[in-house]
Order: sequence, then structure tokens, then C-alpha cells
Amino acid sequence: MGNFTPLREIGEREQQIFRLLVEQYIQDGTPVGSRTLSKMPGVSVSAASVRNVLGDLEEIGLLAAPHTSAGRVPTCDGFRLFVDTMLEVQPIGESDLCDLKNRLTPDQDDKALLKHATNYLSQFTNMAGVVTLPKRGATIFRQIEFLPLSEHRVLVILVVNEKNVQNRILTLDRDYASDELQEIANFLNQQYAGKDLVSVRDSIRSELEKTRADMNEQMQHMIAMAGRVFDHDEDVSEEDVIVAGQTNLMNFSELSDVQNLRDLFDAFAEKRDIYHVLERCVSADGVQIYIGQEAGYDILEMCSLVTSTYEVNGEVVGILGVVGPTRMAYDRVVPAVDVTSKLITAALNSSS
Repeated sequence: MGNFTPLREIGEREQQIFRLLVEQYIQDGTPVGSRTLSKMPGVSVSAASVRNVLGDLEEIGLLAAPHTSAGRVPTCDGFRLFVDTMLEVQPIGESDLCDLKNRLTPDQDDKALLKHATNYLSQFTNMAGVVTLPKRGATIFRQIEFLPLSEHRVLVILVVNEKNVQNRILTLDRDYASDELQEIANFLNQQYAGKDLVSVRDSIRSELEKTRADMNEQMQHMIAMAGRVFDHDEDVSEEDVIVAGQTNLMNFSELSDVQNLRDLFDAFAEKRDIYHVLERCVSADGVQIYIGQEAGYDILEMCSLVTSTYEVNGEVVGILGVVGPTRMAYDRVVPAVDVTSKLITAALNSSS
């Protein structure tokens, strides 16, 4: 979470000036100077005194001074301090709440409901809305078989839950004989049958990360093959996550660098990495705010992500959120995400 500075280490006057600067920067997106701050209501010290305070705040890592301006902007650590200790959320207005309730009714299928939620978050915040589709219950691994094909390819026959059969074709680095494939299938069926696919995948990934010297060559082949079968990173599709309003991010000057935008739009288009960022947020309760690199994804380094989970029958089945610049209006975004997740939960439980 960065080099966090406890609020008690900052004097009352410094806190007031810092808060005013962050709020002003969130509002207009340009560096804030000491003269501007000294003229604000409640600031009873000179521009020179304010300048000294800004210098002190910069020294402890809460502010930065862009080389093109004499003003300061909050750092990610600065935003973290502001969000954790100074943020006062604004309740959603009655008309907006009524509009959202009318959109998120239980008389529609899951996908339509979540599309409405994503569009609302995008429109309300003028940023990008994202939501994962619900996962109702675990997928249980029952059995696996392999059939050799030509040109280093193998047909994978995967049985999950009771009788659900999934077929995949893997292209491998060499041809495998039928007896080799049978041995690998036997190993997987003995080790993992009856476990959910997520825990199977995590177990195999753990095995892959162990020292290769601890495995004989045959075991290495088995684990490597299993990794290919159960690694679902390549299977994330448009059916797993919905994105709306990503073009809104073009309106923020700090994100308008062509390369930044291209990387962001590629991430939204492929959805895979965005999906896995959201999946990592599932274990957190309530509304969570990830600033810059806290999301664990380099493409979002200049962004913040506000998320919340939604549930069916008390079980977390998905997550929704808003992606925007670090200077997003957290006081509006946080309650929007919170209320939307609660209404989705209510709608899904009414229809389940």
C-alpha cells in the first residue's frame, strides 16, 4: 500500500491544506499552487506559509511537484491517506437511486441485470464500469481423458460436475504416445477427482512453482500437461466480464497519453487481465479502493479501482467496480459502487 503516513504525524494546519489541495485537484485535474490555496476559505496564513507546508508534505511523499508547474499534485500515498482518513462520501440522490432501482429489477436474466448495472456505473461516474458475471457454485472435476491427434495435438475430454463434458484441443511441444497420455490421465484422476477446478488449478500451479530438481522427468511432464489443461487464463471471454464506458477515460488529461490509452483499451478489449484483477478482489469485504499499483496490474498504475462484491444466498458470486484516474471523485464513486452491489444482490436473490 505504499509508504503510508499516519494522520497523527501531520499537524492540523497541514491536514487542512492537504485536504483542500486534494479536493481541488480532484475537481479540476491541474496542479494546485500555494497562492490558490491561501485564498481559500478557512486558510488564514500567507501564500509563503502555505508554500512551506506544501514543501513539507512533498518531503514525506504525500505530494509531488510536476516539473512543468509550480503547483503540487497528490501522490498515490497522498490519495491513500485522503481516502482512508479524510473522505466523506456523498449519499446518492433520491432521483438517481430511484433510477437505479428501476434498472436493477429481478424480472430479467443475470446478464441483462449486470449490463444495466455496468452502464449505470459508467454513466453516473463518467468513468469505466466493470462487472464479472456470477459464478453459481463450484465446478467439480470428475474425470479426464486424452486422445492423441496429429501434429503434436491432443484432444482433452474433461468431465465436470455430474455429466458435463468439455472438450479442448491442446497443441504441445512434441507428440505423446497413448500410454503416456493414459498415465497422465490416471495421475490426474487419482489426485484431483472430486475437487473443484479452482483448487485443482491452484494445486497444480503450486506444483509447477516447486523446484524442478524435486521431480523426475515423468512427473514434470505430468504436471506441465496438467497446467495446460487446468489453466483457465486463456478461457476468460466476453461471457465472464462486462465493461462499459471505457472511452470516458479519454476525457482525463492524465490518462490521455496515446500509449497509456492504447494499453488500457487493449486490456479492456481482451478482458482477461481485468477479470483476474477483479477476481483477486473477491476475498475482500465491502467496498475496496485500490490506488495505482495496489491493484497489482501495471496497466492500472495511473488509475484507481473501486470494487464491491455481490452475493447469492450468502455466497459471493461476482464483483463489480469502477475504473478511473487516481483523482476520481471518491465521495461519489464509493456510494455508487456500494449501492449498486447491494441492489444486484437483492435482485439476484429475489429471482434465485
